Amino acid sequence: MGTTAEVNGITVAYDDEGEGAPLVLVHGHPFDRSMWAPQVAGLAGPAWRVIVPDLRGYGGSTVVPGITPLAVFARDIAALLDHLGVGEAVIGGLSMGGQIVLEFHRLFPGRVRGLVLADTFAQGETEEGRRTRNAMADRLLAEGMRPYAEEVLPKMVAPSTIATMPEVAAHVLRMMRDAPAEGAAAALRGRAERPDYSAMLAAVAVPALVVVGRHDEFTPVADAEFMHRRIPRSTLAVIEGAAHMPNLEAPAEFGRALQEFLSTFAAATPGPPVRPGPVGGS
Repeated sequence: MGTTAEVNGITVAYDDEGEGAPLVLVHGHPFDRSMWAPQVAGLAGPAWRVIVPDLRGYGGSTVVPGITPLAVFARDIAALLDHLGVGEAVIGGLSMGGQIVLEFHRLFPGRVRGLVLADTFAQGETEEGRRTRNAMADRLLAEGMRPYAEEVLPKMVAPSTIATMPEVAAHVLRMMRDAPAEGAAAALRGRAERPDYSAMLAAVAVPALVVVGRHDEFTPVADAEFMHRRIPRSTLAVIEGAAHMPNLEAPAEFGRALQEFLSTFAAATPGPPVRPGPVGGS
């Protein structure tokens, strides 16, 4: 059942299902934690405790206007895990969520048992990218979310998904339309200033799953291959027939890749809770 926690001066809405080892899944932009519903249903239980938060500015969490850097999102997740008494976790994210996961690893490497990087990329922002993201933030504040949501839906999910899985397309469209424009704009401005994680990839010492939809236009297969080549203990899964949301477009195939990856942790036990260090403060 969904609940809330007061962390870092905001309210974070989240679901916490299952009794096993912690698995944290971070949603992308401009979505909310409901995008992980198939994975929560498929994994939560005796083996895995699946924790899915709404990021600040999205879903049921506090909307904070202005600019939200990736580090702020990562520290919110760390604070939520502190609140829940979770020390180490496998942590995964899609798109912006994947970049937040990389930032979490940069800040809190000792709390990461494994990484799931879905439809995301590690390279830093370009000057053109900064201008584009800031211009989009301005547009969302001026127009609201609906025009943007309708415009990008055919890229978020493959046209074949829209035709054959209208309920999935409707879910994705609804999440985008319902996202608070101020929160989405703040995240875009934060991403415009994101660091380059490329050099960090070779130092990732935990297992990683890199997964991407075959037809993803936002973060193409080449971006996934870039990370896979650099992360020493990584596995690459390309989900056929999917675009930017393979966990919803092809939940069975995505689920198999995720289950196979998570099975490598079956014999391990999570570490004890960790007290937050100075870097995790608000």
